[in-house]
Amino acid sequence: QVQLVESGGGLVQAGGSLRLSCAASGRTFSSFGWFRQAPGKEREFVAAITRSGDSTYYSDSVKGRFTISRDNAKNTVYLQMNSLKSEDTAVYYCAAPRFSLAVPNLRLRSLYDYWGQGTQVTVSS
Repeated sequence: QVQLVESGGGLVQAGGSLRLSCAASGRTFSSFGWFRQAPGKEREFVAAITRSGDSTYYSDSVKGRFTISRDNAKNTVYLQMNSLKSEDTAVYYCAAPRFSLAVPNLRLRSLYDYWGQGTQVTVSS
């Protein structure tokens, strides 16, 4: 059974940092993505990483503040979030596609087949 389990969310003050983890089980994945959903808004792309970890992609809103990484030996992907802002408040989801995705498609929520349960990140101003 394939599972993605996120952890590491919480309450942090603006300007602070959090590190999210997503442990995958049941199979390995060519790429991972992080998405987030704020109240009343659609789920949006945050970051993605390819199998080797050499290629990473970010939304403009988090570029320079967030870093995605992975440990293939642990089948785990991370999201280091620095300089957090109140607008980063959301439920953060880890996701993985069944098959390898072309780079332009890594941002497309609909192409991800497996999702974690989400972890809440709240940034207080």
